[in-house]
Amino acid sequence: MNPDGIELYEPIDTLKSVDEDIWIVDGPIVRMAMYGTFTPFPTRMTIVRLSNGELWCHSPIELTQSLKDQIDTLGSVRHLISPNKIHYAHIATWAKAYPEATTWASPGVRDRAAQQQIEVTFHADLEDEPPSQWAEDLDQLLFRGSRFMDEVVFFHRQSATLILADLIENFELNKVTQKYRWLIKLAGNADPDGKTPLDLRMTFWGQKEQARSCLQRMLQWNPEKIILAHGRWYRDNGMAELHRAFRWLQ
Repeated sequence: MNPDGIELYEPIDTLKSVDEDIWIVDGPIVRMAMYGTFTPFPTRMTIVRLSNGELWCHSPIELTQSLKDQIDTLGSVRHLISPNKIHYAHIATWAKAYPEATTWASPGVRDRAAQQQIEVTFHADLEDEPPSQWAEDLDQLLFRGSRFMDEVVFFHRQSATLILADLIENFELNKVTQKYRWLIKLAGNADPDGKTPLDLRMTFWGQKEQARSCLQRMLQWNPEKIILAHGRWYRDNGMAELHRAFRWLQ
């Protein structure tokens, strides 16, 4: 257990196969402002090898030499994805390591980075439909309705995997000290009933119809697995987990 009192998803900085041509990498702790305090979060990124052999990297974590060596055995990194405006901090480092990669901006991330004085350049914008670069392999949509941020969600067709960042967080209480358990419970993010954090849910008030429409589209994808950036992800029963985690929209 690290100094923050959170047990990581060991081994970290290591490729872990989810299915054919899709991997996750569990990373170190980050500290995020939450309810007036800075709360430590475990991190996770997703890597997809596209049909053309290029690598698509969702929410890149801290890049170590060991991780880079592993990734370079898979193919060439060509797409660095910021799924929402609070998942971007390491993209500049990855872009320096992979200068031929395109950096993709989520709505509001440029302004957020400027406010946080983090230097990062984005080459292209993520929209409500997948660009030609990965339309053959991945579907996507802007999950709308929040007054704080839109998150771009993705669906890997080949593996029937939904890829999320913060719309569902699912922390296992046995992996954190008592100091943080009350906060996780308050936010509604305790495994096995992880969901959208309470503070983010509140930003949908008065605009839930937009979010319901986005949820319906995700359900139409019929995901079997759901990868999350924070906490235990869902290896199966994807449809049931979606219905459960988004019951707050009813």
